[in-house]
Amino acid sequence: MEVSQASAITAAEGPVIVLVAPQLGENIGMVARAMANFGLSELRLVAPRDGWPNEKANAAASRATHVVESAKVYDDLRSAVSDLTFVFATTARERDSFKPVRGPVEAARMLHSHEAGGSRTGVLFGREKFGLDNDEISLADEIVTFPVDAAYASLNVAQAVLLMAYEWRKTGLERETDIPFTGPEMVPAPKEDLHGLFEHLESALETRGYFRPPSRRAKMADKLRAVLTRPAFSAGEIKVLRGIVSSLDFFSPKEPRGAGYPERKAKVDRLAHGEADDDQKKE
Repeated sequence: MEVSQASAITAAEGPVIVLVAPQLGENIGMVARAMANFGLSELRLVAPRDGWPNEKANAAASRATHVVESAKVYDDLRSAVSDLTFVFATTARERDSFKPVRGPVEAARMLHSHEAGGSRTGVLFGREKFGLDNDEISLADEIVTFPVDAAYASLNVAQAVLLMAYEWRKTGLERETDIPFTGPEMVPAPKEDLHGLFEHLESALETRGYFRPPSRRAKMADKLRAVLTRPAFSAGEIKVLRGIVSSLDFFSPKEPRGAGYPERKAKVDRLAHGEADDDQKKE
């Protein structure tokens, strides 16, 4: 596997994630896990209902306990965003507001732009039941919403954070299609190798009586070649297929399947010369 050359984004970078009045410790833990998945680390909690710290948050965070343990708690939202210079508020429903509304892709690009200019940014997420109220949204610079189905627009807070964190991570890569690792480079095999496979396979199948009736041999061989030329086999894949076909070469159409393998033939030869079989010798 080959590691992608995508630019690294350290956990110290990125917008602050602010949860307003979160209710369940489990949800806070899942938010922390979503943040860590995509390189975000600064979590702020505004008046968590069940208090803080919360053991359930650590349990749900999996290996993202560093996010949970470094989370800061505030009594009100104004205090939580006081040191930030650009803030998005998330909402799933239309608001009576003059604020610009962005999708997550555009919002993530704007966050990167502000961060690159030295600004401290943040994204606000509301309560599990009804999100942010209008007064809280008024403390943000702009609104971000997700292109969800209008018939079911409700997102779990951890899901919403995951979507935003993913877009943040993706837009920070050298190419938005970059991934952490790729499969091996597959170089198509030369036609000479492929033709050798055809000949090898057809010879083995001929021996096994595959081409029946003989008058249809040419047409059956054409179909077989069509199947084998559909994918672009690599040289390594051709070797695997040749190995499979080679196993057919041990078979004789008049002998039971498996009788032609070297170890089986050696056993038959020993018995034919009156020698004891290895299994009999053990007895």
